[in-house]
Amino acid sequence: MSKVDRRILKTQEAVRKAVIELMSEKNFDDITIQDIADKANVSRGTIYLHYVDKYDLLDKLIESHINQLRVLCEAGAELEFIEATQIWTEYFAENHTFFSLMLTSKGAPYFRTRFTDYLIEEVRKEVNVTKGKNEGFDQDVIVQFIASALVGVVEWWFTNESPIPHQALAEQMGRLLERNLS
Repeated sequence: MSKVDRRILKTQEAVRKAVIELMSEKNFDDITIQDIADKANVSRGTIYLHYVDKYDLLDKLIESHINQLRVLCEAGAELEFIEATQIWTEYFAENHTFFSLMLTSKGAPYFRTRFTDYLIEEVRKEVNVTKGKNEGFDQDVIVQFIASALVGVVEWWFTNESPIPHQALAEQMGRLLERNLS
């Protein structure tokens, strides 16, 4: 694997941070590449070296968070639901601004779809319709139900400005998953 120049990583991080800050100030559609360049203290040309346009930048930002959630999920694969969910809620708390923007009216609807699709992929691995509580159910119905519920709870948590600590959110979501997937 080739090593990426630290200056490139630093520039990309500045650009990602700039777009998140700008999205907290105004709608994504109203943000220009020049706005991002000014906020990140880079030239427009530098942005175009890394991204096709602002939509490509947003897409790559979303994908990086989905990929990080995937890594966290793999790391917690052997843990109990509550412990595994704790890893996620810590990540949500650490990246509160991003997720809050993505799951509220200022955010990109594309993120909600990507997040739901990712959860469907993960939940599908856990659902067993051949025995236990879920025996005889249609797997797609259960998967859609649980993934949609998880997205809804996370969206509620961000929309309502984290009304309970992320640890309590993790515990309750983990217990609900245990009830429905065990």
